[in-house]
Amino acid sequence: QVQLVESGGGLVQAGGSLRLSCAASGRTFSSYAMGWFRQAPGKEREFVAAINRSGGSTYYADSVKGRFTISRDNAKNTVYLRMNSLKPEDTAVYYCAATPVMVLTSTPDAYRYWGQGTQVTVSK
Repeated sequence: QVQLVESGGGLVQAGGSLRLSCAASGRTFSSYAMGWFRQAPGKEREFVAAINRSGGSTYYADSVKGRFTISRDNAKNTVYLRMNSLKPEDTAVYYCAATPVMVLTSTPDAYRYWGQGTQVTVSK
């Protein structure tokens, strides 16, 4: 069992930056690949980024590539999402998730554990 708690969301102007954190409970954090997803009002949940167990491999949605950076610190049981050059269309609730699947995946169904989400609002 892994419990995930996101933090770091908030209100920011377009062009600004935020760093989201996701703290995981348990001693098996390094056994899971981690992902970030987001869901805007009236839209389906969409993949943002993923990172493998060691942190040596990452995968991004085209919409955030070059602006967002996913990283992890296994000693702190934490995964991060650094978001730069934010746009109003990045406004959403952001969720972190954990998957035992070894191959990086953008498929929500592959993720076993989910956090409660943190709101990110980007104003024009």
